[in-house]
Amino acid sequence: MEKLYPESGVELNPFVLKHYDKLMNIISFGRYKSFIHQAISDMKIQKEDSILDFGCGTGRNACLMMKYMDDQGFITGLDISDEMEKQFKENCRQHPNTEFLNHRIDQPFQLDKNYDKVFISFVLHGFPQNIRENIIHNAFNHLKPGGSFNILDFGEFNMHDMPFYYRIPFQKGECPYAFDFIERDLKEMLSGFGFGEFKEHLYFHNYGRLMVAHKASET
Repeated sequence: MEKLYPESGVELNPFVLKHYDKLMNIISFGRYKSFIHQAISDMKIQKEDSILDFGCGTGRNACLMMKYMDDQGFITGLDISDEMEKQFKENCRQHPNTEFLNHRIDQPFQLDKNYDKVFISFVLHGFPQNIRENIIHNAFNHLKPGGSFNILDFGEFNMHDMPFYYRIPFQKGECPYAFDFIERDLKEMLSGFGFGEFKEHLYFHNYGRLMVAHKASET
């Protein structure tokens, strides 16, 4: 599949797609698993929540979220990779209340239902700003009133203030869009689409962040 964003780090090559979870464990020195567990715990998932997972990947995160949900809960995962679809369905095979849809999140779309939560993990930073705005708009449109958009990604920081043992891997491993993302005010960005009631959870010395933003309830 031809890349729409050649400089992006979120459109992965076949090798990375096949071994994504293992590679994430390696480059995080084994800390990725505990980090994801904590972030998903901080989402405060309710038993009957419906969750839309943008860029759902292998289904690893969906399976973790399902641990907080009962049979009334439901997760829809969106991704565009046939390899990720294969892994998602295999990893989530014990959870009949999950589904995978081969669907782009960077272009306008409309599903036939709205959700209590939208989740996106380390995807938003990997797009140009105008495409990030498309993704935020899609999230807003698919949330119920009072629902939350949960963005797990890099925090806001000055790369030049990072210790060298963090800065060098970041400089070498991340795409150019990430350098733009860490300098932007995410709350301001989200506010422009009607989100509010922000709550931040910070990880890895504030380099990682879960931003929870709510769509206003109907009055």
